[in-house]
Amino acid sequence: MSSPAISFTGVQKHFGATQAVAGLSLAVERGEMFGLIGPDGAGKTTTIRLACGLLTPTAGTVRVLGRDPVVDHRALTSHVGYLSQRFSLYGDLSVDENIAFFAEIHGMTDFGARRTRLLDMMQLTPFRNRLADRLSGGMKQKLALACTLVHQPELILLDEPTTGVDPVSRREFWRLLSEFLAEGLTIVMTTPYLDEAERCGRVALISDGRALALDTPHRLRQRYPGELIEILAHPKDAALRFAATTAGVVGVEVFGERLHAQTVPGGGAAAAARILDVCTAAGLSVTSVRQVPASLEDVFIARVGSSSPPPAEVSS
Repeated sequence: MSSPAISFTGVQKHFGATQAVAGLSLAVERGEMFGLIGPDGAGKTTTIRLACGLLTPTAGTVRVLGRDPVVDHRALTSHVGYLSQRFSLYGDLSVDENIAFFAEIHGMTDFGARRTRLLDMMQLTPFRNRLADRLSGGMKQKLALACTLVHQPELILLDEPTTGVDPVSRREFWRLLSEFLAEGLTIVMTTPYLDEAERCGRVALISDGRALALDTPHRLRQRYPGELIEILAHPKDAALRFAATTAGVVGVEVFGERLHAQTVPGGGAAAAARILDVCTAAGLSVTSVRQVPASLEDVFIARVGSSSPPPAEVSS
């Protein structure tokens, strides 16, 4: 069997007194789309940079395509693509010239056919002579992806590639990633967007440099610790107070105009009835109080809020 595309074993990374990664262990299989999910400051970018060989771990072992990404950095360069949060396109170069520049950095001389195919896939062919500075945000991200892929890497590492991109461009970006995944590319990405995480084959929920859980999105949702009640009532603050003091409710979170109340296992139906009764009796305007399936965001919040998070459940 071939080695994983990426493996972390007990990896720590300190910046002075700050511990950015705290004993992280995980494996990314070849040909999968793997998501590192968590808020700002969770350690996602540090993890990606460790995999790129841009940082040396304080402790533990990192392997990328079977190699040490620091020791074998030069050898891995032709096999790995990296799209950072601040990927630098050259604004005074055209779309064509930017792709050519990155191809030549990787020692490619015969890249014309590859560039043409990427431009077609990214729907950038009509703009190939346009300066990068004159592209929209979504088009810049697609061009950055083309530059990352021009040397035909086996593995790409994407650090929050859709942050700040409009919803239409985000969907288009994901369509492109799905096409490359189908061709056998291994994709590892970080994102703070839990809806994007649902598109990954497996995800690691990261907080304070630790993996709180690691599995498929579906299995993580199935392991939500309890049951979930969605509440839509006004005024919302009063509904939150009533829900938070209801027997069987262990936590309440605000999701826009709605509240999500986590209950003890098996307590959802009774807690929902009690919340409805007390809100109605208090004269609140109640639109709905109902049990709903947990989302990945609910799972993440529940894991972060736990005083003693369970160890990551690793699924191959």
